[in-house]
Amino acid sequence: MSDYRIQGMTGEWEVVIGLEVHAQVTSNAKLFSGASAAYGGEPNSHVSLVDAAMPGMLPVPNRECIRQAVRTGMAINAQINRYSRFDRKNYFYADLPQGYQISQLYHPIVGEGAIEVILDEKDADSPRKTIGIERIHVEQDAGKLMHDQHPTMSYVDLNRCGVALMEIVSRPDMRSPAEAGAYVKKLRSILRYVGSCDGNMEEGSMRADVNVSVRKPGAEYGTRTETKNVNSIRFVMQTIEVEARRQVDLIEDGGTVVQETRLFDPNKMETRSMRSKEDAHDYRYFPDPDLLPLELDDAFLEECKSSLPELPDAKRARYENELGLSAYNAAVLTAEAETAFWFEDLLAAGAEPKQASNWLLSELLGYLNKVGRPIELSPVTPSQAAELLNSIKNGTISNTMGKQVFEAMVENGLGAEEIIRQRGLAQVSDTGEIEVVIARILANNPGQLEQYRAGKEQLFGFFVGQTMKAMQGKANPGVVNDLLKKALASG
Repeated sequence: MSDYRIQGMTGEWEVVIGLEVHAQVTSNAKLFSGASAAYGGEPNSHVSLVDAAMPGMLPVPNRECIRQAVRTGMAINAQINRYSRFDRKNYFYADLPQGYQISQLYHPIVGEGAIEVILDEKDADSPRKTIGIERIHVEQDAGKLMHDQHPTMSYVDLNRCGVALMEIVSRPDMRSPAEAGAYVKKLRSILRYVGSCDGNMEEGSMRADVNVSVRKPGAEYGTRTETKNVNSIRFVMQTIEVEARRQVDLIEDGGTVVQETRLFDPNKMETRSMRSKEDAHDYRYFPDPDLLPLELDDAFLEECKSSLPELPDAKRARYENELGLSAYNAAVLTAEAETAFWFEDLLAAGAEPKQASNWLLSELLGYLNKVGRPIELSPVTPSQAAELLNSIKNGTISNTMGKQVFEAMVENGLGAEEIIRQRGLAQVSDTGEIEVVIARILANNPGQLEQYRAGKEQLFGFFVGQTMKAMQGKANPGVVNDLLKKALASG
């Protein structure tokens, strides 16, 4: 799918990429306590006795978190493990009160799956590639250290401590920054469709650990590094570029890549060493004695499956095959769940699919991109948009007038029909009124009329323009064209 290579002094190098995406599970409460999992809040205001690791406080699994993980696995056609188990990952850090993280190493809740990505979603002929998913396991998040609150001390905020995460581990199947970017974008889209994660990378509810190694094409895998907590698709791609280049330069200078954890600095466009990379035995994993294994029954699995929505690939195919949309329009409309839902509300309000898709992508998204507003905060509702589009379709106003009406709808919140009525924008389709204007135009431009009838047919546009100008743009263009052709031919 990608021929991305890094050119070094000794020839071309291939990049091998795997991603571990941490996605915060959509749930009101945390994974093992009833404390709020909401983003924000005053420091340490969303902390239960379980989160703070008070003696004798036992964890209780949140059914909704388990349900969302299973639904996510089903959405990527992964193996759902009826039996899974929680393990303790032991390490000591100030933002981890228990001294261990409850995770799943040996028996994750979701096994192997796959995601198909397209490098250029707007190109119908763009090649597709399947990225393997090794596993999805559920674990609890740690707290947060704040180093800027005091000159000599660090403060600890445990609001995030215990929040449920899905760690979605890919196979090392990606070979370029573009493929990794397409993978994260597609994964985020699926999570949003399913509703298992909001995908807000800027808030930290979805972030990626980026594993990178380099090798000569066809050679054995090289030593990989892991760059932690990368929080945007653009940064994921930049991390891969700078880390792969660093490794190539290091090897070609006679050095050796060390397996380690690194951090990405987007300001300096570099990765920096954080600590040596630990293996599983360093964490002394063992089964959590306070939690029974999870055993999923048929009723629970059927409930999860039946709750899944139409997913982006299926929706895209339906838009192309049943609604007759172009591959480009279908791809853009289905890339984000909110856009697809808005479009379907527009169709439900009576809009015609092709007209609606073209208008949404050009006019509405063009305006929203300009003002930096998501589609769910559009100042025009789907029903108002359908009213506008139907006014254009039935000839009440022209496409040009439609742009003006849309601008007025954005400004004052009124419906299209009300604006058309108030401003007198309805098209004139009265043939008698238009014929009178055409006759006057022809009489006032005898030179152009003579040239047209002598064979200079490009002057037809001149007569159309003069007619529309005389009628202040309100004449129905189709009617004007028909009447002009008759009038010009009758001489």
